[in-house]
Amino acid sequence: MNEKMRELCSLLGIEAPIFQGGMAWVANASLAAGVSEAGGLGTIAAMNSNGEQLRAEIQKLREKTDKPFAVNIMLMSPFKDEVAKVVMEEKVPIVTTGAGNPSAYMKDWLAHGIKVIPVIASVAHAKMMEKRGASAVIAEGMEAGGHIGPSTTMTLLPMVTDAVKIPVVAAGGIADGRGFLAALALGASGIQMGTRFLVAEECTIHQNYKEKVLKANDRETIVTGNRTGHPVRALKSDFTRNYAENEYNPNVTLEEIEQLGVGALRKAVLDGNLEEGCFMTGISAGLVTKEETCKEIIADMMNDLQKQIGIVASWEK
Repeated sequence: MNEKMRELCSLLGIEAPIFQGGMAWVANASLAAGVSEAGGLGTIAAMNSNGEQLRAEIQKLREKTDKPFAVNIMLMSPFKDEVAKVVMEEKVPIVTTGAGNPSAYMKDWLAHGIKVIPVIASVAHAKMMEKRGASAVIAEGMEAGGHIGPSTTMTLLPMVTDAVKIPVVAAGGIADGRGFLAALALGASGIQMGTRFLVAEECTIHQNYKEKVLKANDRETIVTGNRTGHPVRALKSDFTRNYAENEYNPNVTLEEIEQLGVGALRKAVLDGNLEEGCFMTGISAGLVTKEETCKEIIADMMNDLQKQIGIVASWEK
C-alpha cells in the first residue's frame, strides 16, 4: 500500500482501504459485519430506519464483529434527527452521510469522537466538509448505483483531491483492480464499492437481484428520476421501463411520478419482484461475474490491484 492508503487505514483502524457502500435495504448487519471482518469498512444503512430500528441493527453487527464499522445516514430521511442521536449513544466509530449537508449534526458527532465521512458530488461540498471537520470525503461519480450526481468519477475525483487535504475515497464504477489503481492514480486514498458487494454471500438481498447483477452487461443500467431532481441509476427492468415512459409524459403529474417509485427498492431487495422492483445497481455490474464471500472480494481486489501495479511497472522495462 502507498502512504495515502496506509494513512486512511490507520485513521479508521481497518486493514484494507475498501469501503462498502451504504445501500438502502441492502447494507444491513450481515453485510457490514462481513466486510468489516474481512478487513474493510462495513457500513449499515440507516436509510428510513427510526432510531430504535437502527440501534437493533448496530447491536446485531456487534454480535458478529468487534472491528470498526460505519453507519450511513441519508439526510433525506424523516428519522435523521433520531438516528443522529443513536449513533452517539451507541458510540458508532464512523458515520458516512448522503443526500444532503450534515453540518447541523457534525459538531455533536465530532464531540462524541465520531469520524464523519460525507459522500460528496462537488468540489464545493468537499471543501465545506473539510472546514466542518470531516475526517475524509467520499467522491462519488454518476457511474454509481442508486442516487447519483452529475459528474463522472474520472473527472470529479482529481478535482476533489486537488481541492482538499483530507483523504478522498473514490466511488462509482469501481469493481476490480484496474478501477482501484485508476482511483489511486487520480489521488484517492481508497475506494468504496456497492455493486460488487451486492453478490457477496453475506449480502441478504433476494437471489433474483443477485442474478440480475451477474447477468448485466455494459448497457444494462438506466438513469430515471431526473424530472424529480433525484436521479437514480438502476438495472433495466419492467419497473424502469414503465417509469421512463411516464417520466416526461405531460399527462402524468410530478406527484404521480414520485409515487411510482415508492416501495420499488424494497420490492427488489426483499421480494425479488421482477415486475415492480427497482434494482439499483452501478454500471460496474458488467464487471461482476460471481458470488463470493466478503473476505474473497476484498482479497481479490487487493491482489488484482497488485497485479495491475505490476503491469504498469513492466512498462518501464
